[in-house]
Amino acid sequence: MLETSARLLALLSLLQTRREWSGTELAERLNITTRTVRRDIDKLRELGYPVDATVGVGGGYRLGAGAEMPPLLLDDQEVLAVALGLNEITTGSVSDMAEASAGALTKLRQVMPSRLRHRLDALTMEAVPRETRYPVSGETLTEIATACHRAERLRFDYRRSDGTESRREIEPYRLVRSGLRWYLIGWDLRREDWRSFRVDRMDPKTPTGPRFTPRELPEGGASGYLARSLGAVYRRASARVRIHAPLETVAAMVHDEWGTIEASDENSCELVLVSTSLVNIARWLRAFDADFTILEPRELVDECRAVARYHDDVAIRYRRAADAAEAS
Repeated sequence: MLETSARLLALLSLLQTRREWSGTELAERLNITTRTVRRDIDKLRELGYPVDATVGVGGGYRLGAGAEMPPLLLDDQEVLAVALGLNEITTGSVSDMAEASAGALTKLRQVMPSRLRHRLDALTMEAVPRETRYPVSGETLTEIATACHRAERLRFDYRRSDGTESRREIEPYRLVRSGLRWYLIGWDLRREDWRSFRVDRMDPKTPTGPRFTPRELPEGGASGYLARSLGAVYRRASARVRIHAPLETVAAMVHDEWGTIEASDENSCELVLVSTSLVNIARWLRAFDADFTILEPRELVDECRAVARYHDDVAIRYRRAADAAEAS
């Protein structure tokens, strides 16, 4: 005769294969008595598996809702996390997971006890899918994550922001998401240094390379390294300008990530601005809606002239359209 734990698993397996079983049928299949069947059914119920019983001629046992998998011990916040997490996949940065995430949420709901199902139903929501310029497939993420888990070298073609391509071979360590972009942190074998790679610019090659002995990650781990790397990118250009507006007006518009107020008087403020390029800084300056003086660098003057020419052209188009409308 099977041990109790093995017998309970066998009983649960039988209940999952057919809609309904009589006590006699279960006893015969498991080579036990109907009394033992009743005891085992009670034990399954104690473990959280809802087993329904019917009496009389044709009566028997069948699994109720929540019995396709072990009981889910989720509190209110965990149910919310599941719902929001699967919903985020639908509108997030993985390009081919919307249908799968919706199916997973549906199946999860079906196997939840009614108490949790009611909580999940209360979280019914809709979201507008976001079309991202940086789509990444679930298959690509899985391939990379598997190489990280197995500590196997990864080869891939990589496309830089300027369009140039190169073949890379690295020791992959972690996938990290920042906003709608996915990054891979790894040790570049040719450059003998840590690097971060945008996954949407990668074309992984198979098979993967040989196993490697993992190195200690940089200070702060993969996410800390990525934050420093992105910070360096976002701070490639800097400029000092004077905005001719009072401090109380300007301070509310300056974010710590891209600007600091260095000095001020009652009529103006000196700012240090950082960005990926002087072009971006020149475009930002119009947001202050005030006169400004360029202190440094000299190259920002040329970028501001280019922005001025652009707005002159736009103004001409608007005047031309307005004049044509009045003349018709």
